[in-house]
Amino acid sequence: MTPQDRAARSAQAMWSDDRASPWFGMELVSVGEGTATLSLKVQPHHTNGHGICHGGVTFALADSAFAFACNSRNQATVAQHNTITYIAPARLDDTLTATAREVSLNGRSGLYDVTVTRQDGEVVAEFRGCSRAIRGTLFEE
Repeated sequence: MTPQDRAARSAQAMWSDDRASPWFGMELVSVGEGTATLSLKVQPHHTNGHGICHGGVTFALADSAFAFACNSRNQATVAQHNTITYIAPARLDDTLTATAREVSLNGRSGLYDVTVTRQDGEVVAEFRGCSRAIRGTLFEE
């Protein structure tokens, strides 16, 4: 099985059991070994009292991209620590794209950066996630 096939099967297995990401309105755009891209169109229920996309929604999008990237090798992996820096607001009807890439993988620990952009390419947030592999796989090989 190629790394791309493994990443696609891992994503399929995760997406089939993921209730949160689809509930938010996220779409899985692409996956690869150590990478993932998800998108979300900002809807009225995503906005806060300032009329901009709630930071928790942006965080959730970045976190989901991180999750698909760090699970792309069919090794069950969870978040150990995450941080986010908000750079620009997203507004109603904006389409956000979260692109995750692996920075480092050493033993059971991984480091991933996720950039969240608007449809015009402006960066909305930068997220860094630290992962930890646990027992188990997403599908039988």
